[in-house]
Amino acid sequence: MNDQSTLRKMRKLILLPFLLFSCLLMSQVHPQDIALFPQSNPFRNLSDLSGIWNFKKDPENIGVNNKWFEGLHQTRPIAVPGSWNEQFTDSRDYLEVVWYETKTFVPADWSTEEVWIRFGSVNYHATVWVNGERLGIHEGGHLPFAFEISKVIQPGNHNSIVVRVENELKPSRVPTGNVPNGFFTNYPKSNFDFFPYAGINRKVWLYTLPKKGKINDITVKTDFENTTGKIAIAIEKTGKANSGEITLLGGPKTITKSFTFSGGKAMVEIEVPEVNLWSLKNPFLYDLRVVLKDGRHPLDRYELPVGVRTVSVNEKSILLNGEPVFLKGFGKHEDFPIFGRGVANPVIVKDYALLKWIGANSYRTSHYPYDEEYYRMADREGILIIDEIPAVGLFFHGDKNDLAERQRMCKQYLEELYYRDKNHPSVIMWCVANEPFSEKMNFSLEGGEPTDPNSIVAFQELFDLIKSLDDTRLTTLVGVMGGPLEWIGMADVVCINRYWGWYAQSGEIAKGAAVLNQEIEGLYAAFKKPIIVSEFGVDTYSGMHAEQAEMFTEEYQKEFIKAYLDVADSKDFVTGMHIWAFADFKTTQGIIRFGGMNYKGVFTRDRKPKMAAHYLRERWNEKE
Repeated sequence: MNDQSTLRKMRKLILLPFLLFSCLLMSQVHPQDIALFPQSNPFRNLSDLSGIWNFKKDPENIGVNNKWFEGLHQTRPIAVPGSWNEQFTDSRDYLEVVWYETKTFVPADWSTEEVWIRFGSVNYHATVWVNGERLGIHEGGHLPFAFEISKVIQPGNHNSIVVRVENELKPSRVPTGNVPNGFFTNYPKSNFDFFPYAGINRKVWLYTLPKKGKINDITVKTDFENTTGKIAIAIEKTGKANSGEITLLGGPKTITKSFTFSGGKAMVEIEVPEVNLWSLKNPFLYDLRVVLKDGRHPLDRYELPVGVRTVSVNEKSILLNGEPVFLKGFGKHEDFPIFGRGVANPVIVKDYALLKWIGANSYRTSHYPYDEEYYRMADREGILIIDEIPAVGLFFHGDKNDLAERQRMCKQYLEELYYRDKNHPSVIMWCVANEPFSEKMNFSLEGGEPTDPNSIVAFQELFDLIKSLDDTRLTTLVGVMGGPLEWIGMADVVCINRYWGWYAQSGEIAKGAAVLNQEIEGLYAAFKKPIIVSEFGVDTYSGMHAEQAEMFTEEYQKEFIKAYLDVADSKDFVTGMHIWAFADFKTTQGIIRFGGMNYKGVFTRDRKPKMAAHYLRERWNEKE
């Protein structure tokens, strides 16, 4: 009984029935609750709970039984938002249970409103209490969740918020971890190549909604014909409001339209003469204002920016506003020293400045959705986004219950992603998975093992789901070297990650480029769909040089990138090239990751340019 791991297992078994019963009593989160980002106006209040919270580890998992949700003792301070792995000297690889606590004052006049709490992202599993009352749980990081807390707060007083968090790596989770006979040999045992940062990584908001009647959701779809823009706005509400008014500002004339509800829903169509289209060079945003009314009396208001644009595809190109667009950019990560995966607005601003400096026009949110501020910046700056759920490292062998649970989580992620990001003009494509694995991978042109038919069904379900939610954007699945062709063939755009000349044909850039050339010719012949090489790159240690291009030197990275871009320039069906990666980032420990870092960035982790960044700036801006 002195074995600590045995004690932990026993405590978990004892606690499991209690947790399962508790789950039945708790509120459930709904994806539509995160559709509208909180804002402040005459009908809505907003409070940012960022700051220094109390923090306590719970390695023995005794907090629930000991009622830590009623108040923590012997705590230490932690910054929220921010990953706990980077903030302490003893918690880098700790992924088990922790507890957070803060107190916040709720104004007395909030008593007449609905009061909500919204977490931007908690990795991975969160349980929330307010004033000792359990609100509910949310599983899955990188996306928001919200609870109404009107019945448990005390307006005019300070209120306690306690969150239990754990980020244990499990085969049943998305992304996966601790996979028996998994592809990665690393510590912690993630089944993906980036660090599994844990904690409250994004801001926590306290906000109010009007109790008498409120706007629940707004969905905007845009189109245009000649010089006339077309905006279709779907509005959903609850409460006694029976009508409303929409105002579109930003054009030569302000456009106003009234509407009424039927069954809590309304649809409004606006025609915009001499429309100013949203594009890469001109990311113009109109201001849309929706007002909810009870007779003549306004009850609620919500405003959001609207970019009028269309996205489509033909056999060779992605089309933005009917014109071919070539995606120049990167895969990247939310990753920075000390912050970990915690949101940091100065880093966001710096990253966009560097994207503009280098001549990029796009990126993929590898391998999870980013903080909402990234999307608002992309809308403003004219940067295109491939929006990806955390379905990285999926596999289809092993326990059937684990497979079913992963599929459920992938669907949850897609719904949450859609509701959060559906109104961003910068988002042009949904990505349902990155580099799913066959049971045995051989990194060859011939592909891996025969495709598991269950995987075909699973991915088709994901594509069908996102298409049923949104028919205005494209879809993709990012394929790994040696992966089954059936997976990538389901998508509107074929996206492949390729490292010929690095992981295969190592040191031989010309041979690797020749293999890439051969492969993409075959893929286009097979599918007749546009192709994006969504990852290609090499580990490059900043400051390491050689008179001839040699692996890990800056010269090798530059020549490798040049060779791949030259291949792409010779193919009119290649519609984008995303280099891996934008900046160096932290990984788990393993023999192929020196210092627990992936050094494939063209910028260092602290955003200093390598030789390849200067080369790309010359090449991409010259072509522009």
